[in-house]
Order: sequence, then structure tokens, then C-alpha cells
Amino acid sequence: MTAVQERSPRLAVWKFASCDGCQLTLLDCEDELLGIAGRVEITHFLEASSAPGPGPYDLSLVEGSVTTAQDAERIRRIRAASRRLVTIGACATAGGVQALRNYADVAEFQATVYARPDYIETLATSTPISAHVPVDFELRGCPIDRGQLIEVITAYLADRTPDVPAHSVCFECKRRGTVCVTVAHGTPCLGPVTHAGCGALCPTYNRGCYGCFGPSNSTNFPSFIPLLRRDGVETLDVVRVLRTFNTAAPEFEEAVRKELPE
Repeated sequence: MTAVQERSPRLAVWKFASCDGCQLTLLDCEDELLGIAGRVEITHFLEASSAPGPGPYDLSLVEGSVTTAQDAERIRRIRAASRRLVTIGACATAGGVQALRNYADVAEFQATVYARPDYIETLATSTPISAHVPVDFELRGCPIDRGQLIEVITAYLADRTPDVPAHSVCFECKRRGTVCVTVAHGTPCLGPVTHAGCGALCPTYNRGCYGCFGPSNSTNFPSFIPLLRRDGVETLDVVRVLRTFNTAAPEFEEAVRKELPE
């Protein structure tokens, strides 16, 4: 009797409102990606193939935020067809830069940018995937870190929890022996409240952290905001610092709400 051959796990990669940077991070994995491709069936990945395959999918990686009614419907279909769903990047985990629309008049934007705004169908907000469907894991970054991405994929292939650190960028600075730019130079830096993953790239080159990886799991804004103010940052500048890549992250959003006058 011939044994039934076990099929390879099916991997799918999906794009919503985004710049494709996180999908490119996966393609940039090169040798590691070849190893993954040997263990999984990459069923749907339009950045790499024009021949998408049907579900169900064992693991779906989703880049981008929900900005249209069609997006909201499509992510529900993807969730229903996916055993596990992982969001990758600031757009998918926190709405991305495009979530700045959440604090403005979208109709005014449309009228300013487009000659025929009546042709444009969009929502008034840009929201993370988790606002619409259950998410198994959120991988932060703008773009994501390739090492963390490989860890997430291999962890789910091995049916274990991904080992991705939850501490702040300050931990990475200390591990690298990087002098604190805030203490040494008075440079405003989001490192104390930002999720690790970049290797403390900006502080290594004497620049403050921009918060690309979103809020860490141990943010302390009541202590952090006065630290920014000590370095001469005014209220509106505090708001601008927090309203970038992860503007709609709940922790950043709440801190901004407390800063803005009524």
C-alpha cells in the first residue's frame, strides 16, 4: 500500500494599502527564502509570482492597512481561508503613515489631490488589520526586520510561538554599546518607548529614534513626555514626533490625545 504523501504547508502573502516594503524584505531574504521555499508551497505572493493559487492557507502574511470597503471585505475572506494570519509592518499593525487621514478631512484631501474626486472610493480612516479580523501575531517595523520575519515564519512552520523581543530600542543601544543620544547630546529620541527590531540603527549614527517599530510593550509616556520637553520639544512637535509611521498605534494615539489642547 502506498503511503499518503503529506502536503507542504501553504504560505500566502497579501497586500493592502502600503508601499510593498515589507514584502520586499521577504524577497531580500534570498538564501533564507530559498530554504523556506523548499519546505512550503508559496501559494499566493503577487510580488513574486503572477500565478496565485487557491486556499486554504496554513500561514498568511498580510502587509498594509484597510482603507476601502473592498479592503474590509477582502481581509475577512483571507482570514476565513487562513489557519494563521500574521500582520507585517507598521501599515498592517497600526494603520501606517496613511492613518494621518484619521485626524483630517478626507473629502478635502480628495478634492485637493484628484481632478475627479467623485471617482475615488475610500474610507475616512486607515486602520490596522486587527481592527477587522483576529490576528495571530503582529510583526512591527517600517519596514520589518528580515531576521524577525524569518523567525516568525519558521516558528509557525514548527508549530511554536515566535521568539521576537518585546523590549525597547534602548536595550539594543545598551547591547551595542551605543552612547545615549539624549543623555549625551540632548537629541529627542523615541527609543525608550519604541519596540526593538532595528538594531538601534539611528542612535548608532547619532540620530534620535523615529519610532519605526511602534510602541514597545513597556511604554511609560508620563515619564517620557517630560523627557522630550526637557530637550526643548514643544507640544506640537511632540505630536509630530508621535504621528509618523505608527500614528494610530493606541499607545501613541493616547499620548497625543493628552498633549493636544481641548
